[in-house]
Amino acid sequence: MPATTPQRKIKYLSELGSWLKSNGKELVSQVQSERYTPSAVLGVTIPNADGGDRLLGIPTVIDRLLQQSILEILSKQYEPLFSDYSYGFRPGRSALQAIK
Repeated sequence: MPATTPQRKIKYLSELGSWLKSNGKELVSQVQSERYTPSAVLGVTIPNADGGDRLLGIPTVIDRLLQQSILEILSKQYEPLFSDYSYGFRPGRSALQAIK
């Protein structure tokens, strides 16, 4: 069964929910006390369009969850401070829009 099937996604989300119920308070405590250390990423080689290969780093689910949580908090705080002429890595904006 491919990793992208709805059944597999539901299983993974259920496992994450169970893990967070058991370990969530400790995870929050580690982050708040600056004791949290991200896990090593999984290195996977993928083909390039030019025929070569490149290394892709895949973070753990917990590390990715924390990255997204921090992004949401910081985006709300800093997004209003950016210039309307700034397009790099901004939500709802692209390089194509910048040159128009």
